[in-house]
Amino acid sequence: MSQISTEVNPTPDISPTAIEPDISQLAIEDDKPVDNLISEKQQRLLTEPLYSNPGALGDRPFLVAANVGVFYGVRQPPLVPDVFLSLDVTVPQDWSEKKNRTYFVWEFGKPPDVAIEIVSNREGKELGSKLADYARIGVSYYAIFDPLQQLSSTPLQVFERHSSHYRAMAEFWLGDVGLGLTLWEGIFEGKQDRWLRWCDVSGTAILTGAELALQERQRADEERQRADEERQRADEERQRADEERQRAEQAEAKAAQLAERLRALGIDPNG
Repeated sequence: MSQISTEVNPTPDISPTAIEPDISQLAIEDDKPVDNLISEKQQRLLTEPLYSNPGALGDRPFLVAANVGVFYGVRQPPLVPDVFLSLDVTVPQDWSEKKNRTYFVWEFGKPPDVAIEIVSNREGKELGSKLADYARIGVSYYAIFDPLQQLSSTPLQVFERHSSHYRAMAEFWLGDVGLGLTLWEGIFEGKQDRWLRWCDVSGTAILTGAELALQERQRADEERQRADEERQRADEERQRADEERQRAEQAEAKAAQLAERLRALGIDPNG
């Protein structure tokens, strides 16, 4: 595996002594729109399936979000991954408090486990300062999805953090997370394309809620079809039994008629 060095500062202090900084002047929302339709759909494809399939992460609580700021220091601007995943964290129910509406590392007690950037142009510094920044704050895995291959001929690059630097991964299984990343050709929300998706250890994509619903409908249709076939087979069996019974009755009637004619002729049919 290749190694990309990133000179980093020490990981931000998230010890209990650093838990209550003054965040009153921090801007946690800027209302900027998503930059393009590719990113908007791709972000949803990376967030919704994990909530539709919470068992994909076992029983570990998690937060997966798109375009949410990751604040790692009060005097530092936030990092805003296109998508991030943080495991073993619980999102507070009360969103009226400012500290609960974004990802403050000192509140959650850890940086996200995965950060994903979706390349829109050549100015995002995904292979430059962003790579160094995610390593510096302690993000375990960093993925760059380049659907239009603007940075290189490689549409997906995934890095794993080792000490103070990232190493490029040859396989995209994120062992500490228990999920993988895979490129998937298919239709999402009416658009045929190559998409980035979470997957299980076998490489099977984690299904969206719509795909799960379709799968359930197909399973129900198959069950109905099997039930219809069973009913049809039962009807055919009853029909065959009725026909056999009719044939037996007709044969019995013919035998009785023959016996009567023989008796009329003075012949014992049983003799």
